[in-house]
Amino acid sequence: MAKESKLVKNAERARLNKVHEKRRADLVAVIKNGSATAEAKDEAYKRLYKMPRDASSTRFRNRCQLTGRPRGYMRGFGVSRIVFRELANQGMLPGVKKASW
Repeated sequence: MAKESKLVKNAERARLNKVHEKRRADLVAVIKNGSATAEAKDEAYKRLYKMPRDASSTRFRNRCQLTGRPRGYMRGFGVSRIVFRELANQGMLPGVKKASW
């Protein structure tokens, strides 16, 4: 199991990302817009710089919902590869079966 502090920190990053997602996307769009004026781009840069760093989506880490493991995460199921294998072998995941050819 992952440290409780890591899980709490990651949850806070997810919350901040959700709160600032729209505003951040708008600012990035202004910065990338070729027809925007230099003053508008500078203002967007300043506002983006003042936002919390943890509001960026790249700071968020996908973690296993059961163990908190950060690596080997399977998006479709929300668990790590190890937990996925255990659940699949127990028949807890509908539609998942062992491959054979």
